[in-house]
Amino acid sequence: MYAIVEIAGQQFKVAKDQKVFVNRLSTEEGKKVDFDNVLLIGDGNNVTLGAPAIDGAQVSAKVLKHLKGDKVIVFKKKRRKGYRVKNGHRQALTEIVIESITASGAKKAAPKKETKKAEPKAEKAAPKATGKADDLKKIEGVGPKIASTLAEAGLATFADIAKSTPEAISEIIADVRGNHVTDTWPAQAKLAAEGKWDELKKWQDELDGGKA
Repeated sequence: MYAIVEIAGQQFKVAKDQKVFVNRLSTEEGKKVDFDNVLLIGDGNNVTLGAPAIDGAQVSAKVLKHLKGDKVIVFKKKRRKGYRVKNGHRQALTEIVIESITASGAKKAAPKKETKKAEPKAEKAAPKATGKADDLKKIEGVGPKIASTLAEAGLATFADIAKSTPEAISEIIADVRGNHVTDTWPAQAKLAAEGKWDELKKWQDELDGGKA
């Protein structure tokens, strides 16, 4: 039996006992984690497709370790301006091993209910803000969908982002499609909160989608 499942914004074809490297998860090493966004399950000649996900299906795994991937060199050059910037990036990854694939009977509805219940928490967090929300899209790598997701979770200002951590931010936006690198977001938000726009702009010219 195999399955195609979405994990941390990416889709993987997995089977029992298979080891997979995924974007960094917030789960501690040695702990179990369940993924219920299963898009397809194949068992011999029988293939079940979801619309988009299969109701009741679940993939269970165990977190083996957290690590960083191989260094990727990013070189940026602007013609006739003498601008050259060379940076390295190592993606934060988590190694997991697939323990089981359940075609039906998993309690998939529970996480959705918990997500809906999280909305009042965002309302409670609102009074803590001192003024209107900031334009979080000024942070390199943050788009409209991510900005609204962060605001709903209580991170509506640059100061809120600066006080958070890349791991916590990654967990909040885990359901937003795409490979989002949050390593520099708190530091960018700190400069924005302090009004250091020139320094932030100079730094962002050297970033690529939030990657240093």
